[in-house]
Amino acid sequence: MSAVLTALYSNHETAEQVRTRLVQDGFPTDRVQLTSRQELGQADVAPAKELPEKLKQYFHQLFQNERAQRSAQRLERAVLDGGAVIAVHPRGDVETQRALALMEDSGPVEFRASDLQNQAGEHAASSGSEALSWIGKIMVAPLAPHRTSPGAGG
Repeated sequence: MSAVLTALYSNHETAEQVRTRLVQDGFPTDRVQLTSRQELGQADVAPAKELPEKLKQYFHQLFQNERAQRSAQRLERAVLDGGAVIAVHPRGDVETQRALALMEDSGPVEFRASDLQNQAGEHAASSGSEALSWIGKIMVAPLAPHRTSPGAGG
């Protein structure tokens, strides 16, 4: 399971604006998900046939431990009642803080977070020297301008 932040909004339109801001800020679209009655998002691919069961499967996948199951149930109910949920899968402290700030700007009804401590190895979006030492391990080969392609004479 990976880290996830969710924000519940009272309507689809507000959540849609938040998703747009997150993507414009640089969050990849595959790590920002909107779920509402108007747009089921990833919940739509759940194998269940009925909407309540689709939502249950989707949110329980996001919140897998027993304590977090109450969060999943709350979000299911909220979507069924007309609310909308944005789920963001941040990578590192920097993305976590940026997502929280962008989500909070639009006045969510509530926030939920799960597994934020499970972001090991996600150094690209972490602050501090840890990221610099990781970047230092990347090897870059110089361009070879006179290289010929296989099969070309030379």
